[in-house]
Amino acid sequence: MQEITSKDNSLIKHIIKLKNKKYRNEFCEYIVEGIKIVKEAIEEKARIKQIIVSKNTLNSELFESHLKKELEKIEYVQVTENIFKLISDVEEPQGVLAIIEKEKNNLEIDYSEDFILALDDIQDPGNLGTIIRTADSCNIKQILISKGTVDPYNQKVIRSTMGAIFRVNIIECEKLASVLEKTKQNNYKVISAALGSGKTIYDVKYNKTVVVIGNEANGISKKVLNMSDEKVIIPMLGKTESLNASVAAGIIMYEYVRQKFSIGDGPFW
Repeated sequence: MQEITSKDNSLIKHIIKLKNKKYRNEFCEYIVEGIKIVKEAIEEKARIKQIIVSKNTLNSELFESHLKKELEKIEYVQVTENIFKLISDVEEPQGVLAIIEKEKNNLEIDYSEDFILALDDIQDPGNLGTIIRTADSCNIKQILISKGTVDPYNQKVIRSTMGAIFRVNIIECEKLASVLEKTKQNNYKVISAALGSGKTIYDVKYNKTVVVIGNEANGISKKVLNMSDEKVIIPMLGKTESLNASVAAGIIMYEYVRQKFSIGDGPFW
């Protein structure tokens, strides 16, 4: 087992670089941090390139009960407590992180799936992470994201996914409208969640559909709205005019789940 005690070590410098989106894209790698999510990475057979553990963590009760068995079969690097604090992204680190290689073969849309979610310039990392986590709970396997959407491999996003990042295929689109046109050519209906629509989310059927959720402040871009087959709203009884993007996405995804169960297709995972 290798032990690192210097901040000038090349691996430590590499991990620090991966906090920057530019380098995550360059190396096609990202960081996950915490005992639970590293354990999930192992269980989900993520492409783990390296696991780093702080010396103090090796003797902790949490590590002993949750991760020790898994790491007995995997080579990992040990670092001092000070070095781990340097590479950590949280105030009170659990002392475990992993470098994960992005899945390079998941860039194509699987047109056999019934429901696809598309995100048009979602900016808040917490919103994106929660949407990915909710999609996983609904057995939605793929999410299209626009170029202007926050990086899904940002550590704040990763933490918010609670491990769902390993089970949902995130497809980054250079031009979201063009990709949506392609889904239409493959017999999908594009439904945009937008204010001012006469239809509600309960008036449409979610079979072979792509549902678009827009930017927190500006909604869905005109180009995407104009090529949508349907525009829907979430009906509200109170005075609030709009909902948080992750809440709106969750309500629509669970309407899809309700419809699956009501026609006798559920459980469907």
